[in-house]
Parts: sequence; C-alpha cells; structure tokens
Amino acid sequence: MLADLLQLITPQILRLFVNTVTGPDATMPKLLPYALAMVVAGLLILVLRFFWRTNCFGASRRIEYRLRRKLFGHLTGLSANFFNHHKVGDLMAHATNDVQAVRMSFAMGVVASVDSSFLIISTIIIMISAISPSLSLFALLPLPVSAIVAGSLGKVIHRRFIKVQAAFADMTDDVQENFSGVRVVKGFAQEEPEQDKFIARSQAYVRRNMELVKVWGLFDPLVDAIGGISFAIATAYGGYLVLLGHLQLGEYVAFLYYLGLLRGPMAGAGWVINVLQRGAASMERLNRLFTVTSEIREHEDAIALPSPRGQISVRNLSFRYEADLTPALEGVNFDLQPGQTLGVIGPIGSGKSTLANLLMRLYEAPPGTILLDGHDIQSLRIEDLRAAYGYAPQDAFLFSETIADNIAFAKPEASRGEIEHAAQEAAVHDNIIEFPHGYDTLVGERGVTLSGGQKQRVAIARALVQNPPVLLLDDSLSAVDTQTEAEILGALRRERQGRTNVIIAHRISAISHADLILFLEDGKVVERGRHQELLRLGGRYKELYDRQLLEDRILHRAEEGA
Repeated sequence: MLADLLQLITPQILRLFVNTVTGPDATMPKLLPYALAMVVAGLLILVLRFFWRTNCFGASRRIEYRLRRKLFGHLTGLSANFFNHHKVGDLMAHATNDVQAVRMSFAMGVVASVDSSFLIISTIIIMISAISPSLSLFALLPLPVSAIVAGSLGKVIHRRFIKVQAAFADMTDDVQENFSGVRVVKGFAQEEPEQDKFIARSQAYVRRNMELVKVWGLFDPLVDAIGGISFAIATAYGGYLVLLGHLQLGEYVAFLYYLGLLRGPMAGAGWVINVLQRGAASMERLNRLFTVTSEIREHEDAIALPSPRGQISVRNLSFRYEADLTPALEGVNFDLQPGQTLGVIGPIGSGKSTLANLLMRLYEAPPGTILLDGHDIQSLRIEDLRAAYGYAPQDAFLFSETIADNIAFAKPEASRGEIEHAAQEAAVHDNIIEFPHGYDTLVGERGVTLSGGQKQRVAIARALVQNPPVLLLDDSLSAVDTQTEAEILGALRRERQGRTNVIIAHRISAISHADLILFLEDGKVVERGRHQELLRLGGRYKELYDRQLLEDRILHRAEEGA
C-alpha cells in the first residue's frame, strides 16, 4: 500500500511539473525539485516493491509448505481401506498441481487483488475529488461492464479448472502405473497400446486446458478493449475541457496518468481472477480430501502398552469389507500365549491376509473380538499396538534406499551389527554381501533390482530387526525355496524363544512346527490343531499335505533327471 501511495503521488508531482513548465515564469531551478521528487519516488517504490514481494511470496511458500505437510500427514493417517478406492495418480495431482495452485492464489493472487482494489478505489477517489468529476464520470462509464465481465467469466474459469485438474489426475495416474509396471508392459509387448492410451489421456488434458484457455484468452482482450474505450473518452473529452479552459494542462496530463494506472489493475483483473479461481478450485479438491476421516480412530483415553508380552486372543471374529459383501472372516476363535506360534493356512481368498490386517488394526474389527495382552485392541494406542508387531507382508515392498536402510526402516537407530544379525536370521546375509556395495547397495524402486525371494527375505529382516513381541509373516516365504525356508524357520525357533509368532503360509512345511494351526476356508476355521493331529484327522489339511508332498516328489525327480 505504501508503494501504491507513492504511485498515486507521482501524477500530482507530474501535474505540478507540467503546470510550471507551461507557466510564464518557468525556469530550470523551479523544475529541478519536481524531477528529483520523481526520481526519489521511483527509488522508494523499487525498495518497497522488493520488500513486499519478498515477504508476500515468502509467506505463500510457507503456506505451501504447511499445506503440503498437512496433506501428507492427513494421507498417511488414513486407513488402508482409503487407498483401495483412490488412485495414486489422483493423490499425486493433489500434492503437486493443487497445492501449487493454492500457493499461486496466496502469492500473486491475493497480493494483486489487494493491490488492484486499493489502486482502483484510491485512483477513482483522486480523479473525482482532485481533478474533474465530470471527466471521471464519462471516462469510468465502461468500468461496471468490466466488473460484470470479470465476475461472469470467473465462474466459468472455476468450473473448467476443476475439469482440468481431474484430467491431469487421470494422466498422472496412467504415467505412474506404466512406470511402476514397465516390466509387465514390456513383457507383453504392449508399449504401443499403452502409448496410444497415454496420448488419449494427454489429448483429453489438452482439450480441457483449451476449453479453459478460450475463456481466459477472451478475458484480457475484453478488459483491454473496455480500458481502451475509457482512454479514448478521457482523451477526447479531457482535451475538449483543456481547450475550453475548464481544465489545466497539468490536471489533464495527471488524469491520463491516473487512467493509465487504472488500466494495469483492470487488465490484470482477468489474470487475478483466473489465479484465484484456480486456487479456489484446487482448495475445494483438497478440502474434500481433508474431510475424509480414517476408519481407524484412536480413543482419547487410549491405553498405553509400552511393554507388550504378545498374548493374542480372538473371540468370535467376523468381518466384512463392505456391508453387502459376504463375510471375509466368520466366527474365528483362538488363543495364543507368549512364546507360542500360530500357523494359518488355506486356499486363496480364505481370509488369511484379512486376519493379519485385523490383528494389526489396519482394518477395524468388531469391538471386543481381538485382544492383545487382555486389552481390546481398539482401547490401545495405535502406535503401541503396531509397535508390538514385526510385519512382513505378502507383497514385499522396499523403498528406493540402501538395503541397510530398508532393513532398519522400523528401527532407524539400529546398528550395523543388528541389521546384519536380522539379515542372517532371514537367510539373506550371504546374498547381500555378494553385491558390490554390500549392505550399502541401492535397491531400485519397489526393490526391483532384487529377486522376489531376496525382497521377501529383506522384508523379513526388516520385521526381525526390532525383535518384536509378535512376529507376523503374511505368506512372506512364498518366493523362497524349501531349503531357505527351513533355514529361516530354524533361525526363528532358535532366536525367538519366548516371543509370539503368527505365520501365514500356503505351504504346510512353513507351519508344521506351529503350536496351533488354523485351516481357513471361505473365512471359516474348518480345522484346527497341531500338525500330527490334523494329519490324523484326515480332512482338508491332510489333502493339502498329500498334494504338496506329491508335488515335491515330482519336482525332486525332475531335478534328478535334469
């Protein structure tokens, strides 16, 4: 506002200068102070603009930082189920384009709107009160038309920008999926079809942008044309008043200068409204995300469990992912004392991974159905509950970091000795030291530079490094051979005495040593007991055991023949 005030004073200095020049006693000493005043005003405007731009743009960057941090924290706090229904590309569009659009609206958008409003109002007041009310009235007649045009087109810009962001999200999601699944694309020689699909997405994005650009492109010429009409009126009528002697030449020049000051904010109104509407549309999209709440909520009076023992009790557990779907689990019961091992086996879709997710409260089980150390898991602090588990999921996800960093993910302060010990337990140490950089080897995105078995074993080492009260292996031995599997299980029996283990597997060899084995089918426990008990039962477990035993014999003979 100080910079704008100096801009408003400048035409007055010019008015005095022109009147002095055209006066009868004009001399250089009389003109010099006005010239110096113009120079000083210009320098002060320069300094003030530097400071307001630094502070205002800096504030917008801090807003961007806080908004992005809030968004990231909000997304990481949502339940796992949320990410089953939202594409990564769309969420990335929120975190990039939408946050940037909000920053722009808080940077030049807000600054320019305040700047324009102050200049327009102040300039009009000065033109009417200090120069000529009649000239101001005629010259400013087109101004209401400009306001109507700005308001109408601004609404159209808002609607079209929302469509632009949606198209950008679709395109981003397509790119993310293709890059993540590039080996599948190449393996099926689908490069050209995927390129065609991307081109279609890109063209849709361009079309949405062109629809926006047509409105935006119409905005500035319309505002310029209206400003040109105002300038033409001021030039003609103002010149006429000067000829009649009703207006001094200095006032006339100052009025044209003020009108020129108005043209800038009026012409920039289109850009300002576009930026603000984009920011509003993006904030609207972000607010829809912020209103989403996690299905998993921690109670205000949640119980702390700093030293869990690993006693797990499941009482008549039934669970559906959606109300209209068949139960993923139904009537599951078991008790697991500290130091015991639970084995869970069954066909695909029987509810094994669902059970693992419910134990860790990644999904919400009915109250009172799952207890840890005698406490309903819904009454515990979520951080304490999940810290009790060392989790190796079915899909071993590794970050684009070193192998050591991946193993130490759950325990960043772990020493190199602890990391190597966990890797030895997971039977992956020998593989790691064969790499050129050993534990400092960088793995590719999602661990693509490692084999499937190596990824699984690194994930198991990550679960073991914190020596958790409960180790939960969700079919994380599926990609290792039987000999390596035996090494890992042997290490677990030696190293985890007194600690609880839950092993979900599709091979009986992985769970045959368990204290309790559950055979799941269609979400129900159809058989339970120890390995030998289940074999004597002669049911589904025995059928699976015989089939796997036969498969192993056939494979062994094939290897001998080779």
